[in-house]
Amino acid sequence: MNTLPADGSAAKKIKTTAACFMGLSHILYLKDYVKGIFFAAIETVFLCFLPVTIKKLIELVTLGSPQPDLPIKQRDNSIFMLIDGILFIAIIAIFIVAYILSVKGAQKDYKEYCRTRRLKNQKQNLENALGNAFPIVGLAPAFLMIVIFVVVPLLFSVCVAFTNYSAPDHITPNNTVDWVGFQNFKDLMGGDATWSIAFARVAVWTLIWAVMATVTCYFGGLLIAVLLKESKIKIAPFFRVIFILPYAVPSVVSMLVWKNLLNGTFGTVNRTLMALGLMQNPIQWLGEARLAQVMVIVINLWAGFGYFMLLTMGTMTAISQDMYEAATIDGANKLQVLGKITLPLVLYQTLPLIIMSFTHNINNFGAIFFLTGGQPVVADSTISLAGGTELLVTWIYKLTITLQKYNYASVIAVMIFIVLAPFAIFNFRQTKAYKEGEV
Repeated sequence: MNTLPADGSAAKKIKTTAACFMGLSHILYLKDYVKGIFFAAIETVFLCFLPVTIKKLIELVTLGSPQPDLPIKQRDNSIFMLIDGILFIAIIAIFIVAYILSVKGAQKDYKEYCRTRRLKNQKQNLENALGNAFPIVGLAPAFLMIVIFVVVPLLFSVCVAFTNYSAPDHITPNNTVDWVGFQNFKDLMGGDATWSIAFARVAVWTLIWAVMATVTCYFGGLLIAVLLKESKIKIAPFFRVIFILPYAVPSVVSMLVWKNLLNGTFGTVNRTLMALGLMQNPIQWLGEARLAQVMVIVINLWAGFGYFMLLTMGTMTAISQDMYEAATIDGANKLQVLGKITLPLVLYQTLPLIIMSFTHNINNFGAIFFLTGGQPVVADSTISLAGGTELLVTWIYKLTITLQKYNYASVIAVMIFIVLAPFAIFNFRQTKAYKEGEV
């Protein structure tokens, strides 16, 4: 016989019992043995692995200790300890969420009992559990993969920014890695003259590049789209195909071809200009920092305007012809129609894509790496390896692959995330699903 009061007076007891051990309220009071055993099994497994969890968390804090007397393979590997610690923190977070769900589930079931004044039988409990478990079971593999392959690596990258993981003194497994707090951020923000100058120069150029690459490609594509639309020439489709080819060709191929064409010694561009008598001495198109920066923007314009051309042409076809006819009747010329009707409507429709293009260009690794490799060399390049056209993302590559300055690379990655996160959030807030409250 069930003695559980149905007037709500046992709510505190249900909550306290559920909080003491997962599933206990379901087993003792609510007689929902399916849920109770499931939740109790989760906590039992967690408690069995609790000593291992505590050990991993301690290793996460200490990151091991130097053991020069032991063979390398037997020494503490700080990076493995860091990854394992983060993974176990993720497991603890999942366990806490499950614990909260078990308590809330017990409270919800008790409220249902108070409303109906009867407990469900085991068949009903099983059917209810299977029905609720179906979406959880279906989403669990994707959720676990996101945690393991996305969340944990992201947290690892952030944590490395607070360590001294770098060559030559703190590379595992020969040496251990230590926590250094915000020292790496201080070094790049003014603590170390060479590195802070290099970081400031590369960061400023990255922003200039992202703005100019986005603006030139967008308005270049818009200009071509307007000309093709207004020119009324019969072979306009032919020009559309020609103009989209640079975007259709893989950027690796395009950038490598341009790199050879602009070679300062034997490049085709220099030889052609000299053969035509337009200049006497070869120009180092990619050998001088300012000129190289201009050239990468120009070549990126050549490679990327086709995308925005098609985008804006598609947007313009959606504008009602009645608006153009009304403007023409009112005496507006083509320039006024472009400035008052076409541009505002196209900009309104494509603003999120412009922002996405800006964020893409900040991390546009291929456009710089395959064209200039971040070169030419400047004053601080000897130590930092940051060339005159270096972007933050290409510098991260050099810091990790060549210099093994993983700590500085991680700091830069964190800074990029801080800059790009607001743009990503803005784009997400512009989606229809968010505005309609579907997420």
